[in-house]
Amino acid sequence: MRFLILTKKRFLTVLCCLLTGALAVLIGIQGVAAITASATKRLIPIYCVKTAEKKIAISFDAAWGNEQTQTLIDILNKYHVKTTFFVVGAWVDKYPESVKALTNAGHEVCNHSNTHPHMPKLAHTEMMAQLTDCNNKIKSVTGISPLLFRPPYGDYNNALMEAAKSANMYAIQWDVDSLDWRNPTPKEIVQRVTTSVKPGSIVLFHNGAMNTPTALPAIIENLQGQGYAIVPVSQLIYKDNYTVNNAGMQLKN
Repeated sequence: MRFLILTKKRFLTVLCCLLTGALAVLIGIQGVAAITASATKRLIPIYCVKTAEKKIAISFDAAWGNEQTQTLIDILNKYHVKTTFFVVGAWVDKYPESVKALTNAGHEVCNHSNTHPHMPKLAHTEMMAQLTDCNNKIKSVTGISPLLFRPPYGDYNNALMEAAKSANMYAIQWDVDSLDWRNPTPKEIVQRVTTSVKPGSIVLFHNGAMNTPTALPAIIENLQGQGYAIVPVSQLIYKDNYTVNNAGMQLKN
């Protein structure tokens, strides 16, 4: 009997040890998985903002041409609308007077990189140089250091998002694309934009698109007629205490 009792005790002890070890391994695996998932979490720019207010932002990217910039300024001024122009540093070099004109008209001039590269392909130091060089050029003309950054081509990765954060900048995309760079008709641009916006939308245009100046008055009149306030991007987004969900919507915590 004594032999049987000892065997049972040993069996139970071994079984207990095995279960404890298995549990420890499972917890360890889950911990590693959680750390890995956290480390690889996709960082997302602001595409739009969740807001109860009926307001949106209009933005323009300026990377190459400049023939229509003053026309856009005049149209926006007519409707008392202030917007955000994301400009490339090389564009600032070529057209400093237009940068001044934008600022003097009350529009915000923000960072669209220095040379318009595919930035996720760059090393961290190169990313930071793209941001800081463009910021310095804008500040030298306007006296204001940009708060916002829009990745060229809308192309980004976690490294770029971290670079923008370290430069104390907000990365901005868009949720309504006019596709004006494809040169659709003015009517098509108006239809696309006015039927796509919602409170908190950020609309994308380009300063060099051929038909944007023709479409813009009808777009503004339509949106204002719907009761929308059109503001610069920096006046639409939350500056702190927020999260950005997987769809790119910025939410106030």
